[in-house]
This record gives sequence, C-alpha cells and structure tokens, in this order.
Amino acid sequence: MRRLSPDSGRALPEDLTRAITHAGYYPSLVCDVVASAIAGDDVVSHLVHQETTFDQDAVRRHVTVLVITPSRLVIAHADDHAEPGAQLLATATTETVPLAAVRGVMLTHVVAEPETFTPGTHARDITLTLGWGAVSRLDLLPAQCADPDCTADHGFEGTLASDDISLRISAAADGEAAVDGALAFAGVLSASIGAGRAPVPGQ
Repeated sequence: MRRLSPDSGRALPEDLTRAITHAGYYPSLVCDVVASAIAGDDVVSHLVHQETTFDQDAVRRHVTVLVITPSRLVIAHADDHAEPGAQLLATATTETVPLAAVRGVMLTHVVAEPETFTPGTHARDITLTLGWGAVSRLDLLPAQCADPDCTADHGFEGTLASDDISLRISAAADGEAAVDGALAFAGVLSASIGAGRAPVPGQ
C-alpha cells in the first residue's frame, strides 16, 4: 500500500514513510526529498538510519535513507545547521547511483563473547559500507622486504578502497530490529549489484 508523503503529491510505500517518521528528523522534508529522488519507481528495499552527534556545545542530528529500486540505489542525507544567533537550517541531499555502478557491499560484524555465539541469540553491532566510486580511500604503508636485515628503501604499498558511505548500526543503541533490517537491506543490495537489477516486489 502506498501513501502520499507528507506535504507532497508523491507516493511512498507505507513502511518507508513509517520508518522515516519513526526516525523523527523532519519527516515531511525527508519524505519529500526521498520521493522526489525515487521519482515514482518501485521500492524494493530500504534502510533508514538516524544518528546524533555532539560538536562542542552543539547537538547535531543526521538521517540517512537508502532505497533500492529495480535499477538504482537512491541515497538521501539530511542534516541541521545552527550558528549562534542564526536561524536553524536543514540541508537535504540526494544521490542516485545505478545498481550496475555499485562496486561493493561490505559488512563488519562485532559480536561479544564469540566463543558462545549462536545465531539469533547474540546482540551485535554492524558497520555497513557501500562503494560506487565517488569516494576512494588510499591506505599506504612502507613496503616490507622478506630479508629481515635489509635496510633498503622499498617504497610504499597500499590498498585503494571505495568507501562512499559507512553506517554503524548497534543492537544496544538502535535495537535488534534495526540490525536485522540493515542485514536484510545489505542482502538485497548484494544480490542485486551483479545483475544490475533488483527484483520488483510481487513479480
């Protein structure tokens, strides 16, 4: 079932609208910019993540919405900005990436007491990292020689990684349902990037 996003004439799926509203960060604004970026396409899967950061004496909120359509990954960010004595401003940015351009989906799992781990019984923290080539990270280290007595300069060796967005979801802070939702979203995206298309719900 679809419902019009608040204060807009565009339709968002009910569960996506509910997730954005639950995040509590200017839901009318976030729904509007997400609906504009989706542009009436089908929503295959979504992930909404809200976080609060502390910057000196200021408290800043941030929400990220990730949406998979049959052929695209839609990314929306919204932040607020407030200077002393100035009007509060919110900035919302959307980006659309073809699924065929997504280069990688990386999940890092952090689990306490791994020696007793049983699926479904242990809380975990996960970090979801997506890359599509807009931002690359180069990690350089001095090149090593197999000879332990060698003192020659062998230059540097490094790893080039695509690291366009990274989200940390914690069972303790966000709840087990949020972790499960992020894992499900990552699974759908991982299965979609090879073929360049995601399955349309109901087909």
